[in-house]
Amino acid sequence: MANDRQAFCGAVFSLCVVALAAYVARDFLVPVMWAAILAIATWRLYLRLRRMLGKHNVLASALATLIVATVFLAPLLAALREISKLVPEAAVFITHANAQGVPPPAILGRIPLAGPAIHSWWSNTLALPHGIAQVFSGLPVQRLTGAGDLLKIYGARAFHGLVHFGFTILCLFFLYLNGLVLRAQIAAIGARYLGAERWQRYARNAVLAIQSTVNGLVLVGLAEGVLIGVSYWIAGLPSPIVWAALTAALAIIPFGAPVAYLAAAAFLAASGNASGAIGVAAWGSVVLFVADHFVRPRLIGEATRMPFLLVLFGIFGGVEAFGLVGLFAGPAAMALFITLWREPYEDAVSRQETARNGKTGNR
Repeated sequence: MANDRQAFCGAVFSLCVVALAAYVARDFLVPVMWAAILAIATWRLYLRLRRMLGKHNVLASALATLIVATVFLAPLLAALREISKLVPEAAVFITHANAQGVPPPAILGRIPLAGPAIHSWWSNTLALPHGIAQVFSGLPVQRLTGAGDLLKIYGARAFHGLVHFGFTILCLFFLYLNGLVLRAQIAAIGARYLGAERWQRYARNAVLAIQSTVNGLVLVGLAEGVLIGVSYWIAGLPSPIVWAALTAALAIIPFGAPVAYLAAAAFLAASGNASGAIGVAAWGSVVLFVADHFVRPRLIGEATRMPFLLVLFGIFGGVEAFGLVGLFAGPAAMALFITLWREPYEDAVSRQETARNGKTGNR
């Protein structure tokens, strides 16, 4: 009885310590989660660098962190450079369009089925003065009067994002530096409370879910951005690099790419380039169909042995619960759930096979 009471008090004390630490570090939990996801996804890269550098841990950690930071910063800086050139022109265009209205493109009326409805909606909203402000009611665009306002609205958000990114990179370096020890410590804690075999099963599936989700979302999203970006360049869309970067960013979320390439097609249509608009929309739909129906299910679903529908629940539910970091935390949670769901069945099958092998051996 005394041992049970002591174990219960010890568990409560442990939970209180963990909760207190999480509360103190609550503003940094998202960067830590991003760093953990990046460390898991690129752990093989770090190990390879460590072997190449003769197990020089600090140098390998710094080099791996620099590579990851460069992979994210290089395209971001290139896109920001292009966007900075477009900010004054975009601000003037949005301000003028909001004040005067934008007449609907003639091509809308010739689109089968949905064309007349879209043309009617456009005529009753965007074509009217202050129609854009009405559509984006509550968003900063309705208060936009020039490039200075655009910088004021989004400058603080960009700075906040850069600070979080800096903390993420700092945490990533220390995760590389102390990752081997940290992994052993986590494994010891898991084995203590769940048992070594059971902990290994859950840890392996969670890590596999994160790695396969990174491959299925990020790599496929980047590929979609490149492939659809080629159609932007061929169609003559202004600043195709910016549009391609926007497409790649949205394509990380399943079914997010259509927001970008359909907006690009609408821009081309409004500019009078009907053939380019049709080409961009058609090519983007083909790329999206192949990626979301063949490539992503194979990379994510087969690797984790999860139904792709459950993967989608994890992705969208994770985003709803945790923001963008939920893109990867959500599938990991679903992987833990499916492991728990299958555990009794797999244990029963394992016991049956053991008993069958035992009978065979006795014979």
